[in-house]
Amino acid sequence: MSSESRDIPRTGLSADLRDSSTPLGMTAPNKPRRQLGLFDATMIVMGGIVGAGIFANPSEVAHRVHTPFLILGVWVLGGLLAMCGAFIWAELATRLPGAAGGQYVYLREAYHPAVAFVYGWGLLLVTQTGGMAAVAVIFASYFRELTGVTWNASIIAAVVLLILTGINCFGARAGSNVQSALMLLKIGAIGALVIIGFAVGRHSPEQSAAVLGQPFSLDLFKNIGAAMVPIAFAYGGWQTATFVAAEIRDPRRDLSRGLLLGVAGVVTLYVGVNVACLRVLGPAGLDRTTTPASDLIRVVLGESGARWIALAITISALGFLSQSMLTAPRVYYAMARDGLFFKSVGKLFGKTEAPVVAIIIQGVAAILIACSGTYGEILNFEVTVDFIFFGMTAAALFVLRSHRIGSDSVTYPVPGHPFTTILFVLSCAGIVLSAISASPGNSAIALCIMLAGLPVYYLWRRSRRGS
Repeated sequence: MSSESRDIPRTGLSADLRDSSTPLGMTAPNKPRRQLGLFDATMIVMGGIVGAGIFANPSEVAHRVHTPFLILGVWVLGGLLAMCGAFIWAELATRLPGAAGGQYVYLREAYHPAVAFVYGWGLLLVTQTGGMAAVAVIFASYFRELTGVTWNASIIAAVVLLILTGINCFGARAGSNVQSALMLLKIGAIGALVIIGFAVGRHSPEQSAAVLGQPFSLDLFKNIGAAMVPIAFAYGGWQTATFVAAEIRDPRRDLSRGLLLGVAGVVTLYVGVNVACLRVLGPAGLDRTTTPASDLIRVVLGESGARWIALAITISALGFLSQSMLTAPRVYYAMARDGLFFKSVGKLFGKTEAPVVAIIIQGVAAILIACSGTYGEILNFEVTVDFIFFGMTAAALFVLRSHRIGSDSVTYPVPGHPFTTILFVLSCAGIVLSAISASPGNSAIALCIMLAGLPVYYLWRRSRRGS
């Protein structure tokens, strides 16, 4: 056994697979309570993907490609990529069932604890907490519009983050109930938007006159690549459901099914929203606006519809925050159980057996970022870091398959592997390159923050070794 394995406490894979009730990195007396089922898993998957972005991202895509064929085509392409990712994560979930921290554990077992630590570091500083802070500010602005209160937006954002932190400290059951209720409301709001668009919208023949809008060229492919960046951001988030694998009653069955059902549901909603926007606004109108959902409702219902869409965006933002509060702390918990974070973060408290300290750390960090008013740009970096780890996690499937880890327990093998998995990895690389090309400065900052986790990891190991 290497010195690395001696320094970092890790339960052997074979032991974990012999007893799937004891997740990786946990001892039996201190494991989370399994209390979530298939419906909870599906709602968590959908809640991790659907945020406030779907109410704005259709126009971001239309800015880059300009015909209905291309606009819908890239959304369908993004949906297929997301479904491919869902199959990969579903197989990983059955190969390493009940692993607290999900994607963190997949990276740790396939590569090295340092890789998993950098992922958790980036999650806390770039991809999760910063996104939560920005969405909380979005929630605050629409909450003020709905209620007419004159409180500072930062105060409202801090209060809602504090409330959701408190709810999730009561355990996964309480957090999941809130998350499921908000997700159902989101589905209803988006479904109503789609129905209104289909019922009232008129699709004029000239909108379909051009299929591509320009001849095949390098610029066309650059535009398609650029359009995939906001789509990748919109579809990202299914992986967060794996963070709570240790609290799902039957992770082999329910988590893998929840991943597939949840992503399929989101693809259906997203394509429906874009068809509705095109029917009402047309590609040119979609390109001109930055608030496509509001414009769609305004065309149909007039100014009175503005409050309706504000309510829908508020609910959607609140649902995303609830899901983030529920899932991401399980990664910090798993890091602590591996000796890579403060010991108190790895403790479970009370009858609910929730990682209270991990939840509070995330909540405090998100509140500080939301109140600083300087962290909103982190969303520009998120795709770069997120899709680096998406590609690495998908590639981890090759490592686990080569060692035949969990081969007897695979419920949903990836269709077309290795070709579809390679295609997913290459697509992730292409999205990262597109994000870097579109915003090199922001991407460089994101990469520096991510890579700063490596020296922190080795300093942490050294300090623990010396203590």
